[in-house]
Amino acid sequence: MQKVKEGDYVTITYEGTLQSGEVFESATEESPFEFTLGQQSVFPSFESGIIGMKQGETKSIKVGPEEAYGLRRDDLVQTLNRKAFGDQNEPQPGMVVGMTMEKDGQTHQVPAMIMEVNGDQVTVDYNHPLAGQELLYKITLITIAEAEESPRSDA
Repeated sequence: MQKVKEGDYVTITYEGTLQSGEVFESATEESPFEFTLGQQSVFPSFESGIIGMKQGETKSIKVGPEEAYGLRRDDLVQTLNRKAFGDQNEPQPGMVVGMTMEKDGQTHQVPAMIMEVNGDQVTVDYNHPLAGQELLYKITLITIAEAEESPRSDA
């Protein structure tokens, strides 16, 4: 039976959960995930966990925070003046807002979660919501195709 190798085009279903058991992402049979191994479209440990699987096989894979969305960084939690939000809706804890930041001389629009509002001060968190989390994936391999046989190109 054929086993997955780098360069293969695979179709999988999966359920991604946190250690608490909360599901944060999934791909079902109705909407499976398809990609070519070796094109860095998924986390490296996710990809390496699929290598060697056979069609119909189910496997669990752990992805550490360093390989996923990184560790939480305290320097990415900042307190800003309410004026930084301009004419946007009234900032409320739990809201995700687009903030403009400058890095390496370029301006970027990045998401930030409002953590706290205290008078004219608003505390925002620029960390990815899954930063610092170990991600657990239960993956089922549906199909394997040689890259040149893939139904579409990932290019």
